[in-house]
Amino acid sequence: MELRSWSEVPDRMRTKDVRKYYNIIVKHRGWLNMKRFLDIIVASIMLLVLGIPMLVIAAAIKLDSKGPVFFRQERITQYGRIFRIFKFRTMVANASEIGTAVTVDNDMRITKVGAVL
Repeated sequence: MELRSWSEVPDRMRTKDVRKYYNIIVKHRGWLNMKRFLDIIVASIMLLVLGIPMLVIAAAIKLDSKGPVFFRQERITQYGRIFRIFKFRTMVANASEIGTAVTVDNDMRITKVGAVL
């Protein structure tokens, strides 16, 4: 974790309140570096463990229906920040154009693999 010196922090952020939290971060820098290292190790292990099932799901989606494996959508946080989500596609490729935004029981847009997922 790269931590700037207090003098390198932007002027608009160099306030009394921010300084209080900055001092806490400086005090716990070693712990935060260890946590980051542990986060990377655990994420790598999870990727290895879940990689094979994810490949099987991706292949099943591709064989079941035409279109991309992933459903991508832009969403907005409560503070107005835009982010993209990626999910395995459980409906036909053009589902938003075919029906409503809400999924109901026995929705014809859901694929066979999507029903299992």
